Amino acid sequence: MVKQRSNKRKTRALNTMREKAFALCAIGLALLIVPLFMGSSPMLKTFANGVRLPGWAALVLGAALLGVHYLAKAKATKSNPEPQEMAVTPNAHQPETTWTAAVFAAIEWRRFEAVCESLFGQAGFETKSQSHGADGGVDIWLHSRNAKGPVAVVQCKHWQGKAVGVKELREFYGVMASHQLKRGTYATTSTYTTDAAQFAKDNGINAMDGKALLALIAKRTPEQQQALLAVAFKGEYWRPTCASCGIKLVERAPAKGGANFWGCSNYPRCASRLPMVASLR
Repeated sequence: MVKQRSNKRKTRALNTMREKAFALCAIGLALLIVPLFMGSSPMLKTFANGVRLPGWAALVLGAALLGVHYLAKAKATKSNPEPQEMAVTPNAHQPETTWTAAVFAAIEWRRFEAVCESLFGQAGFETKSQSHGADGGVDIWLHSRNAKGPVAVVQCKHWQGKAVGVKELREFYGVMASHQLKRGTYATTSTYTTDAAQFAKDNGINAMDGKALLALIAKRTPEQQQALLAVAFKGEYWRPTCASCGIKLVERAPAKGGANFWGCSNYPRCASRLPMVASLR
């Protein structure tokens, strides 16, 4: 945020410098050209000779400012380059036909949330998702037809190779308490640390890891399981979604070289980015 404000101030300063440079050039040209059309009387000739020096001075100063402006702009662009967009190539992974851990590994975080929402929908809940932006620790609100307002909340973490810690569970419990909800489910494709699992048990949180989710899906009818697979592999299931803007990220390459990454197409307004290999949210 501080860097963005600093960049905006530099941009405004450069624009102001450019405007002043063009103004000086215009004044200089006017002082040099206009007297040529003012006739040949001695008084006008004296005036023309008098404004010639200020005209050249304004023109030279304006040109110098333009030179400084373009040098400063080139330096700023070099020090803070915008990632260059590349053509996106689809993931080579083919959609799975049965539910295994490979499904969770193949899909992006938004598809995982959609699967969880559909899974709870099959259990009879009315669901309301909050797919991007500041979710306040909630991804899915669960409603019952016989109750007013949400009866439970769900938080989803599509993590690969990183266990959910007690910090995340405490934050989730805080959300439950702030909404006076006694039921909550924390669903992750990964696992939980020992402390996190104990905290969930002590505070009534249904902590479901990848294995527990697969076991729950296995209890669904074959038709329901296929319906969940269709949700998982819908559209560009492999391309991650920007958590801030709710749009698909695009493949980018660093201007100075290095590994490609997923970046938001709204850059520089949105600087969200994810590594190409493991997308964590």
